[in-house]
Amino acid sequence: MSNIQPSVAKKTIGLLPNLIFMSRWLQLPLYLGLILAQCVYVFHFWVELTDLIGAVFGNASSLEHILDAVTIDGAVRPTKLTEATIMLVVLGLIDVVMISNLLIMVIVGGYETFVSRMNLENHPDQPEWLSHVNASVLKVKLAMAIIGISSIHLLKTFINANSYDVKTLVAQTGIHITFLLSALAIAWCDRIMTATQAGQDH
Repeated sequence: MSNIQPSVAKKTIGLLPNLIFMSRWLQLPLYLGLILAQCVYVFHFWVELTDLIGAVFGNASSLEHILDAVTIDGAVRPTKLTEATIMLVVLGLIDVVMISNLLIMVIVGGYETFVSRMNLENHPDQPEWLSHVNASVLKVKLAMAIIGISSIHLLKTFINANSYDVKTLVAQTGIHITFLLSALAIAWCDRIMTATQAGQDH
């Protein structure tokens, strides 16, 4: 008996389907633009951190910049570096880091999901979440990242609660709760879809 297996004819993709499929590369400039936005955030982080360190060591211009950055319109401007002021600046730095993390998830996860594989399976620095990323997982992770960013903004508002009216505080709290409910809804829909898919496979 011959061991030669019959050759499987390679399926040829038509011109129009191939053009449509190749159009995914139009997203590449978008991801490159997000990388540039990441660079802007790195620069902003460094400027804020430098000013904070300079203010701690008594640099007058750094102190002025920090106080201007944390002063709410219509509120009394602080005259020195206080614990609350330092906390607001640090929360701002954390906010930048979390937004930067969000950018990384969008850039890496979006490129891997919608444009092309990066073949990072054997790379020692491959993010753990990237090994099982898909559109549903990416949406859930982005929703959780947005909730984290919203939490930081809400905390900054509560620290300066005396500078805001009740309407603003209630509105920001409501928006944050809306983000929470939206993330729960997305996660629940993803769970239902996963369970349905698992049932079909069996």
